[in-house]
Amino acid sequence: MRLLYVEDDPRLARNVKRGLEEEGFAVDISVDGQDGLFMALNCPYDVVILDRMLPKMEGLEVLATMRKKGNKTPVLILTALGETDEKISGLDTGADDYLGKPFA
Repeated sequence: MRLLYVEDDPRLARNVKRGLEEEGFAVDISVDGQDGLFMALNCPYDVVILDRMLPKMEGLEVLATMRKKGNKTPVLILTALGETDEKISGLDTGADDYLGKPFA
């Protein structure tokens, strides 16, 4: 299974990538929203893990653009923005699931 992880925190990105690879996943990393959107639209991913607070393009804008362009790849939002209204906003934009940081 091939995953795209869009995360601007390099330490967190490395740690999550390492853990996922240990479980047998192939993981690509993008460090900003603009690049993440390009990769999501142009590469075949099974899942996109998307932060909300990203440089160049906010995560919900990335997600909205993916959905507008017909990309149906499942998206998990993984972010520090974990209030109920923020979760609702993410799910309404087209996320398949929403997980707040920190997580275990």
